[in-house]
Amino acid sequence: MGKIAFLFSGQGSQYSGMGKSLREASPAAAAVFACADSIRPGTSSQCFEGTAEELAVTINTQPCLYCVDLAAAEALREAGVFPDAVAGFSLGEVAALTFSDAFSPKDGFSLVVKRAELMNAASEASQSGMVALLKLTPEKAAEVCREVGDSYPINFNCPGQTVAATLRVKKEALAAAAKAAGGRGIPLAVSGGFHSPFMQSAADGLREVLQSLPMSAPAIPVYANATASPYEGADREMPARQLVSPVYWQKTLERLWADGFTAFVEVGAGKTLSGFVKKTLPEAFIANVEDAQSLQKTIEAIKGG
Repeated sequence: MGKIAFLFSGQGSQYSGMGKSLREASPAAAAVFACADSIRPGTSSQCFEGTAEELAVTINTQPCLYCVDLAAAEALREAGVFPDAVAGFSLGEVAALTFSDAFSPKDGFSLVVKRAELMNAASEASQSGMVALLKLTPEKAAEVCREVGDSYPINFNCPGQTVAATLRVKKEALAAAAKAAGGRGIPLAVSGGFHSPFMQSAADGLREVLQSLPMSAPAIPVYANATASPYEGADREMPARQLVSPVYWQKTLERLWADGFTAFVEVGAGKTLSGFVKKTLPEAFIANVEDAQSLQKTIEAIKGG
């Protein structure tokens, strides 16, 4: 087994019941949920019992997904599986930073709660949303956004998949423009136009929070969404910058591969990031941990490899 990178899942991968079997299988995972409940009572029950509608609300989505991300990673570490670097997709970057000891467990969770509140408020103020632009090059996706207006390519996920932020009233127009350009446009069921100018107020608010929050240089390299490169020291600006910067996920994966990483383990709900790795780095080893069963399977695969 070569160098291992943990990839922390992002918003949109949530589902009811997520994390429950992890908590039952791993004391380290259980500690993550206990910490969250001590700060935001009811977080665990939202993960385990919340409805799809409840979990789709940003102020619930982000704290819950953060817990599942971090719980999966801590369960692996508890079992003796350690990454050589980490990266997180959007929200997942906060969990990655906490795992790398840039933030304490309590401060990391408190930060993600505040991040969710700020992004939810910015979403409502801007009335923005997101549309997946499929089967288009990044350049063509950017061109489609310019044609429609008030639209920005913001997630460069993998070959043939770019996600754009736009006004909610323009989601259908953007999808139609993508189709006219030879691709597909799929409006996404998310509550805001993240990683775009629509999030400026959230970025400003998070920047203020970060100035008073203890932060250390990551003990494990953390590859940032906004640069596709590792954090340099205790960079308090980067988590705020991320909110208004595109997520360069394909470039991040390609940079990790160039840096010698050949094994990628998605930690958190779902397998979205695993799919991006498969499309970007078809020769890579890919695994995921989201429940007790996948935890055991991944431990056996890595320790046996």
